[in-house]
Amino acid sequence: MSQSAPHYGKVYLVGAGPGAVDLITLRGASILAQADVVLHDALVTEEMLALAPQAEKIPVGKRSGQRSTAQIAINHLLIDCAKKFQTIVRLKGGDPMLFGRADEELKALESLGIEVEIVPGITTAFAAAAATQQPLTKRGVARSIAFFTSATAPQHADELSMPDSDTLIQYMGGREAVATAKKLIAQGRSLDLPVIIVENCSLPDQSITRMQLRDLEQGLGERKGPVLVMIGNAMALRHT
Repeated sequence: MSQSAPHYGKVYLVGAGPGAVDLITLRGASILAQADVVLHDALVTEEMLALAPQAEKIPVGKRSGQRSTAQIAINHLLIDCAKKFQTIVRLKGGDPMLFGRADEELKALESLGIEVEIVPGITTAFAAAAATQQPLTKRGVARSIAFFTSATAPQHADELSMPDSDTLIQYMGGREAVATAKKLIAQGRSLDLPVIIVENCSLPDQSITRMQLRDLEQGLGERKGPVLVMIGNAMALRHT
């Protein structure tokens, strides 16, 4: 007797946005309200999880500098949940497709024919630009942007080159601030280059610090929340 193929539920990779609960998309909130289970990153707030009161909640780590669930284990957990539940949400900070390890999760699910839908979210860079009222592009000053990080592969950090763009946005940049500044200075970037540090973007304890590249080279000290580093002439304080 042939064995029937397993039935799987549908998995949604949902972007939670930068942190504030009212910055998730309407579609993301709607799917959370229908979820049977939510596998969420460490930085997802309790207020965000409250949008899915009916769902089982499973924390899966992913916080820089702290112990997190290995990506392979998350992949297996997603597959196990797809066997047990109809609507599975993998809730990621920011946007799933930007530094969200979506590629590994998509491959694992697609290999078994599990249906996947991606719901985009507001990435932190755009929320930080709004919070600081600093456009990332500016006519005559900045027409290119690069998003980068070295935090996901610290053992190879010294091998990474800096992007050659007008505006640079470094995710998870707190620990790499000194190395980033040194590389940019070695490239010939001005010591006066404006830098903005945004910590806990969009949350009540958000902090914004303005400095120059020479200051960034001294490091940022101990930071409790996630840090976004914005670098470039477009970050110069606007005179209004």
